[in-house]
Amino acid sequence: MKTRIFAGLLLIAGIATMWAAPARNATPSLADNVRKALVTLPFLSVFDNLSYQVDNGVVTLSGEVTRPVVKADAETAVRHLAGVTAVNDQIEVLPLSPFDDDIRVRTLRTLSHTSSLYRYFMGTNPSIRIVVKNGHVTLDGIVQNSMDRQLAFMAANQVHGVFAVTNDLRTER
Repeated sequence: MKTRIFAGLLLIAGIATMWAAPARNATPSLADNVRKALVTLPFLSVFDNLSYQVDNGVVTLSGEVTRPVVKADAETAVRHLAGVTAVNDQIEVLPLSPFDDDIRVRTLRTLSHTSSLYRYFMGTNPSIRIVVKNGHVTLDGIVQNSMDRQLAFMAANQVHGVFAVTNDLRTER
């Protein structure tokens, strides 16, 4: 009796997998590989903002980083991917400044302690990026709703020493 029940369950499971939606292409696209290579860089932080474009095997890297090693690592990681024919590296290394470093830390602390914004800084790949250049703060990334977008903008504006805040946060919806 138990064997018949077990065989019936196996048959149902086999039929269910055959009727399931067809599996997606198992090989990821070049854009997916570039994204993975960039987000897994060892020294990438919440204060670095990298973006990319892929066009017929040519990868254009852009954004801002706080350390030159991140720029070099990004180019090296992408250059060795299968399907990449050329890399156009337009990543800007932000100037070394203790003043900007202080603003970065205070902005991160302020945002992560503002009501519901803490969840955007959890994990290894935060969804909000804080870029500080000469006292000017740019917030980039994705938040869940327009309320969180506005909260982040207002909190960053309250940080002592910030000259201006550019809110490039996008909402999921």
